[in-house]
Amino acid sequence: MRTIVTEVVETGEKRDARGRRVTPKDRRIELVQAYRASGMTMTAFARKEGINYPTFAMWVKAQRVEATKSPVQFVEMGTSWLASAESAGQLEVRLQDGTMVRSGRTAEVVALVKALRG
Repeated sequence: MRTIVTEVVETGEKRDARGRRVTPKDRRIELVQAYRASGMTMTAFARKEGINYPTFAMWVKAQRVEATKSPVQFVEMGTSWLASAESAGQLEVRLQDGTMVRSGRTAEVVALVKALRG
């Protein structure tokens, strides 16, 4: 009978409760950038790096979505400003990115802002 010798090698990688590797966000960003610069297919790059293809595809998609997100933020306002805006005849809304919406049709500007807020 032979003796089986088992050795546990600790690589320092974090693992989740199911034993899957947890890749830090910075590393995921590096890998996606390397993939884009490589000219390889996603499948080939994932295989070369030892990454599960669906996981890697999810990282690529998440970065694409993140890049297209708009940094628009709104400030909560009461309705007391509405009467003064209507009396002045014009309403102006400025977004943090510098975009400005100005109109004499207050109801339309209010509707636009409500639609943007979803």
